Amino acid sequence: MNETPHDIPSETGRVHDTVIIGGGQAGLAIAYHLAQQHRDLVILDAHERVGDAWRLRWDSLRLFTPAKFDGLPGLPFPGDRLGFPTKDEQADYLEAYAVHFGLPVRTGVHVDRVHRVDDRFVVEAGARRWEAENVVLATGGYRVPRVPEFADRLAASVRQLHSSDYRNPAQLRPGPVLVVGMGNSGAEIALDVSGSHATTIAGTPTGELPVRHGRAAARFVLPVVRFAGLHVITLGTPIGRRVLPKLAGRGAPLIRTKRSDLEAAGVARVGRVVDVRDGMPVTDDGSAHDVSNVIWCTGYRDDTAWVDLPAFDDDGTMRQRRGVVDAVPGLYVIGREFMYAIASATLPGATRDAAHLARRMRARRTASSTASTSTFAAAKSS
Repeated sequence: MNETPHDIPSETGRVHDTVIIGGGQAGLAIAYHLAQQHRDLVILDAHERVGDAWRLRWDSLRLFTPAKFDGLPGLPFPGDRLGFPTKDEQADYLEAYAVHFGLPVRTGVHVDRVHRVDDRFVVEAGARRWEAENVVLATGGYRVPRVPEFADRLAASVRQLHSSDYRNPAQLRPGPVLVVGMGNSGAEIALDVSGSHATTIAGTPTGELPVRHGRAAARFVLPVVRFAGLHVITLGTPIGRRVLPKLAGRGAPLIRTKRSDLEAAGVARVGRVVDVRDGMPVTDDGSAHDVSNVIWCTGYRDDTAWVDLPAFDDDGTMRQRRGVVDAVPGLYVIGREFMYAIASATLPGATRDAAHLARRMRARRTASSTASTSTFAAAKSS
């Protein structure tokens, strides 16, 4: 059952076993496993509805993975197993999943701070607070849209949107569009707007899936890609330990929309946008581009300032081992890019990592219970 902020009772004095921050696929997957362990848990999500992280993306978005890989534990994704769900179908599935298993999601809760008081975690959201023995960070980390510093020097006549705000071409002004970023979001949005606007895409792709995306790929190719992403390119294999650090910070290869698709749609390609001159974006060859719209498909930056705990290296990297933050007992993380495998931030990756993390949490609780029993027995015998 989802509860809005107006429905949330005061929880002062109550100590939960676990507070999960983030009610997307990662948060729901770990919640499912912890509910099976009969833990007293609560899920806090900043959106107004479960699934809004998908629902609020651009209208034409479809998942890259077929439905057979898009379900969470205990409830397969409905419908055509080789079809690629729309973002709204995925959002509605997540909402139905939370209801189906009775997961206690509190929506509309934007967490401001997580810290410790004595031996308990305190989670604060405005005037509201929750206390817990354990906290799972399932927000994905990268929550703040990233745009270059020179973006504010673009002319006022240029309509600027980040990909997180783009929904459809109706938002754009008449005239040319420059899509900045040659990753999957950039390629798909450029194709989306090319039917109504003269479109140019800026950037360099890091590669592309060598086969055509679709039902045949869902049957024969994507299962192999999924296996490699879950079991081969991980921190648990020699090849994964060599490859993953090199991939961090690089864009993913183009999956559905390829360079040939953009060319066929009349989308022009230019180099990286590096500056602004006379109010217009400038690419690395020195050319200024007279456009009416710029869509920044430049990703997100990490946002962990609200985590007031000694869980980070000097460079801000969270110190974790497959989701376990050893420096802060009881603190866990899931759904982050490259957390353990190249697929950790995807639906299949988050589902697999949730099962592992739940096992680790159960083992810790068992060890703590055994230690407490032994201490009590020793004290009694003395």
